[in-house]
Formats: sequence, structure tokens, C-alpha cells
Amino acid sequence: MTSTSPSNGEKNHKNSGALLVDLPGTELSQEDREILVHPKVAGVLLFSRNFTGKEQLIQLVNSIRSVRENLLITVDQEGGLVQRFKTEFTRLPPAASYARYYNRDPENALALTKDAGWLMASELLACDIDLSLAPVLDLDLGLNTVIGTRAFGHDTETVIQLTEAWRAGVNEAGMANIGKHFPGHGSVDLDSHLDLPVDSRSWQDIENRDLKPFVTAIESGIEALMPAHIVFDQVDSSPTGFSKKWLQDILRKQLGFKGLVMSDCLTMEGAASAGSYSERVRRALSAGCNLLILSNRDGVKEVLSEITDYQADPELIQTLMKKQAVDGNQLRSSERYLNCRDKIDHLIQRYTD
Repeated sequence: MTSTSPSNGEKNHKNSGALLVDLPGTELSQEDREILVHPKVAGVLLFSRNFTGKEQLIQLVNSIRSVRENLLITVDQEGGLVQRFKTEFTRLPPAASYARYYNRDPENALALTKDAGWLMASELLACDIDLSLAPVLDLDLGLNTVIGTRAFGHDTETVIQLTEAWRAGVNEAGMANIGKHFPGHGSVDLDSHLDLPVDSRSWQDIENRDLKPFVTAIESGIEALMPAHIVFDQVDSSPTGFSKKWLQDILRKQLGFKGLVMSDCLTMEGAASAGSYSERVRRALSAGCNLLILSNRDGVKEVLSEITDYQADPELIQTLMKKQAVDGNQLRSSERYLNCRDKIDHLIQRYTD
């Protein structure tokens, strides 16, 4: 790629890109900078490989912002098995721990879940990171190990209560939420990272169980949703993230969702049936995705050189940007933060396997 230096206008123009890309290391290379300044790029998804400690992370984020201030910076920081930043961050329990606590003490479990969402978001905001890709709205029905303890339980009402509490805490901190994996990943036994699962239940079965946490989240104003790489073959023959029926007819028209639709990673095997990386991007955009995760450098280069005909929505992307800054020193000395950490430690000891 040709070397480019962003002007102030390029740094600050409205973000109308559609790709969330990854980075290979803990510092920006020249190639990274050339990719990040590209107008088709909307932001970055960070991984554990991009992190060695909090100061290094802050320097990396500052470097990204120096290329383009309005890039959306994201990470998977759910807790449990999916927490990219651990050293110098609060070790968060898996979502299932809140459900176990809820079964014994609903009122205090909801209060702690809200505080844990606030703490998770606040720690990331203190590092100038915009968004954690959470919460999981799937049900743990004992079928899918890739969901498993990432779910806030197996009972629909429990999942609704806990995820609404988590979302409220995240919003209070100044961060948006993205619910995943629409319309529900818990009723298949395959991992969509490695396969393309097929769920052959009827629409009525899906609507009466898995879909309910998503409907509640939509009604209460969740900012973004992520569709699953799953074929629900009684509804449509395409995986949800490539399906106009799911994303336009059901999600937009029937359920009235007005927020942003972010694809799950297009490098996953569940997305491979769509063809090349460029074809996956074309199909996801055509189906109704607004923002696309693509964590493969060769794939990103292919897409940036081949895709020219998409229309992104900068106003939707703006809804995922951080709403306020957080001072890390003040956060770590606050009574709420310290109390919440103590309660999380107790939760992990008592309710986590």
C-alpha cells in the first residue's frame, strides 16, 4: 500500500468506514498506519496480542488516535473466558456466575451485575477505548460450549434481568452496548468459529425462547446488535449475518430495531460459505450490516482494494463512540470501584467453577 500521512481533515472527518480491523502487535507499524487512515476503515478490534500492560495499551490507543481521532476502538472484554485485557485490569467472572448468584439472591445479584458492567466499561474508558463487544444475550442450554458460561444463564427471564442490569451499568459509565449473537446461539452444538451451524427449529420456537432477550434489549434501546453465523433453515437459507430476511424484514421492520448491526468476524468458518473476503463483505453489507469485523490482514488488503460500492452510516457509528472520559486515578480510588472489586472477588470465589 502507498504510504500516506493523514491531514487534520482526514483525522477529524466523519467516520463513514465499515470495517473493524485488527492489529498484529503492540505498536503501530507503517502498514498499520496506512490501513487505519483508509476511509473504508471505521475502527479497530484489539486482542490479547495487542496488550502487555496498561501503560503500553494507552500508548497504543494514543497512536491509533494520532492517525485518526474518530476511529472506533473496541475489544472483547466480557469476563470469564473472553477477557482480552487481564493484567492491571479487574479479573471479571464469567456471566454464568451472576446467574448462579441471582438464583440465591436476585436483588443483590442485579445490583452487582450493574456495578460490574459499570466497572468493566469504566476501566476501558480510562484507557480511551470506546466499546466492549458485550453483552452475550444467548441462552446457555447445555448444547454449545463456545457460549456456555458466557451466557447469563439458561432461563430466559434470568438472562433478561441480568443483561438489562449489565447494560444499565455500562451505559452509566458512558459506553454503549452490543448484544450478541442475534437471534440466539445457544440452541446449536457447533462452534461457528469452526463450522457453519444449522438450527432447524421453527420460527415460533425461536421467537418464544431465544429471541426474547433481544426483543427486550431492542425495546429498552440497545445501541447495537451482532448477528450469529448460523443458518436457521426454517426461516432462511442464508446465515443470519448474510440474510436480508433476518436483518431487514425481521430485525428492522418486525422488531423495530433502529441501532447499528455489526457482523461477527468475517474470518470465522461460519462466514466462509459466502466466498472470498470481498464477497463476504459485499453480502454482509447487502443484507444490512453497518459495521464489519475483519481480523485478517490479507483479507483487509483485499477488501480495501476491491470494495468501492458500500454506503456506511457515520451517525450510527457515532452512537458507539465513548460518551465521556474517565480519569483512571480517580476511578481506582473511588469507593464504588473498590467495593465492586471486593464483591467481584467474592463472586468468583463462591459462584465460579
